[in-house]
Amino acid sequence: MSRFDAIIVGSGINSLVCAGVMAKRGKKVVVLEREAVLGGCIRSEALTAPGFLHDTMSTAHPLFVTSPGYAELKDVLHARGLEYGNNATPTGVLLPDGRSLVMTTSREANVRAMNALAPGDGDAYAEALAFVEKNAELIFALLGNELWSSQIGRMMLGRVWKQGAHETLAFFGPAMQSCRAWLETRFRSELARALLAPWVLHTGLGPESAMSALMAQVVAFTLEAVGLPIVKGGNARTVDAFRAHIEACGGELHTGADVEEILVDGGKARGVRLADGRVFEAKQVVANVTPTQLYGRLLKNGSAPEALRRQAAEYRYGKGNMQIHLALSAPPHWPDDRLREVIYLHLTEGLDGVSRAVNEAERGLLPAAGTICVAQPCAVDPSRAPQGQWVLWVQLPECPRLVRGDAAGEIDAPADGKWTPEIAERYADRIVARLARQVPNLEASIVGRKVISPADLEAMNINLVGGDPYSGECSIDQYMFWRPLRGVKDHATPVKNLYQIGASTHPGPGLSGASGFHVANALARR
Repeated sequence: MSRFDAIIVGSGINSLVCAGVMAKRGKKVVVLEREAVLGGCIRSEALTAPGFLHDTMSTAHPLFVTSPGYAELKDVLHARGLEYGNNATPTGVLLPDGRSLVMTTSREANVRAMNALAPGDGDAYAEALAFVEKNAELIFALLGNELWSSQIGRMMLGRVWKQGAHETLAFFGPAMQSCRAWLETRFRSELARALLAPWVLHTGLGPESAMSALMAQVVAFTLEAVGLPIVKGGNARTVDAFRAHIEACGGELHTGADVEEILVDGGKARGVRLADGRVFEAKQVVANVTPTQLYGRLLKNGSAPEALRRQAAEYRYGKGNMQIHLALSAPPHWPDDRLREVIYLHLTEGLDGVSRAVNEAERGLLPAAGTICVAQPCAVDPSRAPQGQWVLWVQLPECPRLVRGDAAGEIDAPADGKWTPEIAERYADRIVARLARQVPNLEASIVGRKVISPADLEAMNINLVGGDPYSGECSIDQYMFWRPLRGVKDHATPVKNLYQIGASTHPGPGLSGASGFHVANALARR
């Protein structure tokens, strides 16, 4: 039995930030991870061939380097080995006919490139980002802070005082707009639309989702501001840096520590019991888990209201993701040489192609031509592969959680809908063949391949239900004030001294660590 200021269940980015901030402020913390490795979705492994290092799940850090947790911890993390690679070409798009467009970190260059495609498109892009800048205080407060707080209340009242109720409410009209509505209304170039549309997938949305226009604009704003930082030596170096800091402050991190129950006495959390019988006690318990885990598995014996348990049971999960890791004997020969320096490249049929693939995946179908997101870490970190060689990190963000069919009519669905290695490999073959049509030297240069299905993702991280990397659908009724559940506020739970963090909670998915920071900030003051 141990005694700590806080027990943190899970070791993803929010757990690490929570533990790191509390440790820095003098609190003794323990992080308990059920898997054999720390980091949640942050892993780097030699998945394919000797000498090649792959980020197994997550990779780039634009949200983290703009987060309050990073602002507080960056000096200690960099002192313990965290280092970023970056460049001026964070993203781009490649259409099936070979046309491409690259977004840079220069607003002027981006506006000029889009106006060259269609007069007025660059101006529409600049206007959208100016909208983000004009409303930055409100947007980033709502997306990054505790919503049920006096800070948000004062900010909203101040905005109404300065601008009036009508002007304040006028912001929420365009903020609720779908990405399709924005792109079709303001852009004429198919290529400009195709550049921006796939990014809503990285926020857990689709082009027709409410708020997807604003999220695409915020993403573009962020990419221009900080690019796509990649951790040199692999994303797992992030975990190494956090671990060194937390342990130097007297904290502990344990793997193979499967929490079976959160112990509650008199309506207050006092610790946890592991599956192997060990008990850890602490003043506070912070659970980086989904609502279904927290209220359906970890809280027992009536320690949570029945109404909240029902809400948790009805919590919905989004589309699955799939990863394909490729080790290459040579860099890819893209149709345009500039694409080799792009960190995140989307291959898509355009706005309609993204919409179609989202719809197919949501209906349980393997998309006929899903969006392919290709990260090229070697563009900024050559250490990921032997000299002169390359790795590709391929993410497929539009996959069904359960396979009910194939939109292309080529792959038979299993009777129980469960992903099998055969289905994953055959679907990966389709994706690699599409890549090879754009990269003539691809097939001859592949020296290793690893396919990770939605089912594999869930097996590696219990929070990724059905392979959903965002730990819950990000529809408007499960977002902002209603995330994780409408029956709770921010990261509090009905059990005193128990808090919930992670992608299932506000501000949602991504490697920002924001929920972990806000809970740590509150607990460290006590």
